[in-house]
Amino acid sequence: MKITKGLINDFVIYLREEEKSKATAEKYLRDVTAFLLWLDGEEADKSKVLSYKDYLIEKYAPASVNSVLSSLNSFFDYCNRYELKVKTLKIQRRIFSDSKKELTKEEYGKLLVAAKSRENMKLYYLMQTICSTGIRVSELRFITLEALKEGKAEIKNKGKLRVILLPAELCKILKKYSERQKITSGPVFVTRNRKPLDRSTIWKMMKSLCEDAGVSPEKVFPHNLRHLFARTYYSLQKDIVRLADILGHSNVNTTRIYTMETGDIHLRNIQKLGLLHT
Repeated sequence: MKITKGLINDFVIYLREEEKSKATAEKYLRDVTAFLLWLDGEEADKSKVLSYKDYLIEKYAPASVNSVLSSLNSFFDYCNRYELKVKTLKIQRRIFSDSKKELTKEEYGKLLVAAKSRENMKLYYLMQTICSTGIRVSELRFITLEALKEGKAEIKNKGKLRVILLPAELCKILKKYSERQKITSGPVFVTRNRKPLDRSTIWKMMKSLCEDAGVSPEKVFPHNLRHLFARTYYSLQKDIVRLADILGHSNVNTTRIYTMETGDIHLRNIQKLGLLHT
């Protein structure tokens, strides 16, 4: 099979027609283009794909390898070259999370203090919005002045529609913030040009707080606020099905990743069983 840039571009157009998100289409484009460069002008056959799989295994973590292979398999499906598809790696599901990467409530509080001390109220309220609702950073644009008045936000993402109820206190806080920023309609968190903040900007803003807050940079990124919401909600409600609906997950197994305890907590719970006698 001869893979060309034109064929890859046609694949990306197909993904958009299938209403895949922009981020997904860009990710598939990167993965298939990387494979094309690796081929270095040669045609793709099953042996080449298997060799590329071995190359990925040597260079990347298993989850990353599977992510790339999924992109390639989708591309081969599009090209009707099913014989080129390869199996993904089998990964044992983790039963607890890495405490070095999970943001705690205490650390979240330190980030808020750091943002407020810098008088960066946009970031101060933005982090609270994600953490108190569990929305994705890409969904912040749906937190509008109109949504605050309704007390709920309609999230349209990845071809799905769901409604997020907004805490009354959050609505009150963000309305006052909007008034001070002279925002009369549309998204609350915007640039100076009144355009919604993008993921990269928010990521950089949060990373800038690490030193002042005394929190490891490994733990500080927007999606970890969503994880903190999920763990906190589950610890109180113990309803993983409802949590999956709130987070917009179509598969409960995805939600289980968000609610995993750290190894330290898991060990303490085992030690509380009282099954050892000395």
